[in-house]
Order: sequence, then structure tokens, then C-alpha cells
Amino acid sequence: MLELARGTLEAHLARRPLPPVPAVAGAGLKRGAFVTISERGALRGCIGHIAADRDLGAVVREMTVAAAQDDPRFPPVAPDELPDVALEISVLSEPVPLPPPVESTGIVVGRDGLIVRRGRHIGLLLPQVAREYRWGAEAFLTATCRKAGLPPQGWREPGTEVFTFQADVFGETREEGRGTGEE
Repeated sequence: MLELARGTLEAHLARRPLPPVPAVAGAGLKRGAFVTISERGALRGCIGHIAADRDLGAVVREMTVAAAQDDPRFPPVAPDELPDVALEISVLSEPVPLPPPVESTGIVVGRDGLIVRRGRHIGLLLPQVAREYRWGAEAFLTATCRKAGLPPQGWREPGTEVFTFQADVFGETREEGRGTGEE
């Protein structure tokens, strides 16, 4: 999957046709996934597809292009950045609702990702985000609410749904401009 993501990014930036999805184990599984692009350790783009309704290979290919060009927080990745970017893929498990009233004790920081939803407001943070920022469960819930455009304590309010999920995360490391896969 990392080779597919890297080949997709290279082809996209060169304006060549995207590579085909390889016939490898897992590529045909129906899974949601996020692709994260970082440059010298800083976030450069991250977009994903939550629903497990499409083949993983197709999702990785599409989300690689989206992370490179459609993340509204960043300008599109330029071809000259290619040697300095690293890719990470997070393959999602099915989200599981936390029954109301939501308690932070139902969240395992470092293992669980969060989705907070109320009406058309939705926010998702991957499991590695809480670990990176050293958040506890309540801070993680608060940050996910903010990402959804809800008040910080929105997870406690009626009509707000909270889901946990896990992710298999694997990515490249950047050493002297060359990527090496780590799984």
C-alpha cells in the first residue's frame, strides 16, 4: 500500500496516469483509510474516507491525491517537495458508538481514534493525534468537538454521537531524501 501511495503521488505530481492497484493481499478489502503527508516532520496534508464501502487500494490511491491537493489547510504539494515528503496510511476499523452518556473512561488514548457527530457537524481525529499531543481522553474529546465545529464540551450534549475506532498505521521515514517503508 505504501508503494501504491508513493507511486500515486509521483504520478499525480508529474501529471501522468495513476498506477493500477496491485493485486496484493489487503488491496481488495472494504476499508476506510486516511493518507497523511508530512514534510520534514510537519503535517502537509491529511484526508481520508471513513466508510468501509470501497476497496482499500482504490481508497488509498484516491486519498493520496486528495491529501496532496485538496486539504484546505495547505497549498497543493508541488513536484519539488517530493523528495522531502513522507507518507503514512491509517487503515480504519469500523467505528463503534459510545453509548450516552459518553464517558471519557470509554476511550483508550493511543489506541482509539474519535469521531464526533451532531447533525451535519462531524470531526475525526486519528488515534496517533492524541498520542502526539499527549492528550488525555477529555482533551481528545474536546479537540474532536472543535474539529467538528462544536463547542468544546459538545460531546456531553444531547444529540451528539461519539464513536471510537482503531487504525492500522504504517508509513515511510525520510532519510536523506529517500523513503523506506516501515510496517
